[in-house]
Amino acid sequence: MRDTPVVLVNGPRQAGKSTLIRQFESSKRPYLTLDDSATLAAARHDPQGFIQRLDMAVIDEVQRVPELLLAMKLAVDQDRRPGRFLITGSADVMALPRVADSLAGRIEVLSLLPLAGCELQHSAGDWLALVFAGLRQGRLPAVASKLAAKQVGGVLEQRVLQGGYPEVLQRSATARRDAWVKSYINAVLQRD
Repeated sequence: MRDTPVVLVNGPRQAGKSTLIRQFESSKRPYLTLDDSATLAAARHDPQGFIQRLDMAVIDEVQRVPELLLAMKLAVDQDRRPGRFLITGSADVMALPRVADSLAGRIEVLSLLPLAGCELQHSAGDWLALVFAGLRQGRLPAVASKLAAKQVGGVLEQRVLQGGYPEVLQRSATARRDAWVKSYINAVLQRD
C-alpha cells in the first residue's frame, strides 16, 4: 500500500481477508462492506459516484459490484496516491465477466489462503525447501525424519485433514470440524 494505488486481497471465503483488511480501517480510510444492503445498493446504483465520494477506503467483497473497479481506475488515473483503495474479493474478481478493465499498473493482487502448517506451529515454514535441498544431496534431511517421528499415530494425517481455515481450527470436536467443512464445500459448489 506504500507504492500501489489499489491493493486487492483475493482468496477463498473464510480465509481471513476481512479480518486482515479491517486492521487498515481509520478515520482517513473508512471500512465499507458490500455485504451491507445500503452500501451495496449505493455502489450498484452509481459505481462512479460511489468511488468519487471516497478519498481512500477499505472495501470488502468487491466482487459483488465489479463495476467499482472501472470507477477506481478513473479515480486512480486522476490521483495516483498509493494506498487509496484496499479491497477484497472472494472470487477471482479479475476474471469476472463484468470487469471492464484489468487495472494494470494500478493494482497489486495478493492471495490470502487459509493458515499454513508453519503458521499454526509458529515456525519458519522452510520444511519443503529443506526436504528438496536434502534430496538434491541424495538424503532425506533430518527435519523430515524428526517430523515423521513426531507424527506417529496419525497426527500428521489429522493436521492435513483439519486444514487451515480459522473457523475449523476453533472447533475442538472432529465431527464439528467435518460438519463445517461439508457445509462450506456445499455452499461454495452450489452458490459460487
